[in-house]
Amino acid sequence: MRILVLGAGKMGSFFVDLLSFDHETAVYEIDARRLRFMYNTQRFTSMDEIDAFNPELVINAVTLKHTLDVFQQVIPHLSKDCIISDISSVKTGFKEFYEGTGMRYVSTHPMFGPTFANLGNLSSENAIIINEGDYMGRIFFRDLYNRLGLNICEYSFDEHDETMAYSLSIPFVSTFVFAAVMKHQDAPGTTFKRHLKIARGVLGEDDCLLREILFNPRTKGQVSGIRDELKSLLDIIDRHDEDGLTTYLRRIRENIK
Repeated sequence: MRILVLGAGKMGSFFVDLLSFDHETAVYEIDARRLRFMYNTQRFTSMDEIDAFNPELVINAVTLKHTLDVFQQVIPHLSKDCIISDISSVKTGFKEFYEGTGMRYVSTHPMFGPTFANLGNLSSENAIIINEGDYMGRIFFRDLYNRLGLNICEYSFDEHDETMAYSLSIPFVSTFVFAAVMKHQDAPGTTFKRHLKIARGVLGEDDCLLREILFNPRTKGQVSGIRDELKSLLDIIDRHDEDGLTTYLRRIRENIK
């Protein structure tokens, strides 16, 4: 299959490396410097080069902020039979966009972002395949993710964003709060150092990604839940309520079993 990857960042490079030995691949990237170490693949810096390549599948791996804009730029250079796809972590507005293009499409979310995951060993990681769109496109990504040993879940676009509002917004917002109140420690403990490492990783993400996660319409409810839990914990602390703390700890330990 002829596969075009849009963007030579960490995930784009990962997909090129993964696919280039079994498929004819090309990567498009406006920053030519990012293409210096891309091997066993064609390298494009102009949309016009895509015409002759005539891809059968496009994987859009640019940052979330530019995903739909880049799709609009590349679609005029694609055949009508080409399948377009994204790997974005937030899908708000994507279904409407895809259906408006008239193109075959598939949407997935490999949940092993390069910030923390070991891209060489993904057997404990997950991936989501949106159960709407082109059947053959879904089969392609299911086979690919199975080869990586990933646990695969299927959601609709709406179910995906609802899940992300929970699984991303809660740890991200909790990390923001930690970073906001953090002070330099000359002799930090192990737990503090672990939290600090996570905070640096999260805050190293693209601002657009963080913004889209926070502005996901479903995020507010999750953040409100954090606020309510903090209020309950503060009440226990203010009253030095030992029985209340025991009950609280028992409840939250049950949540993480």
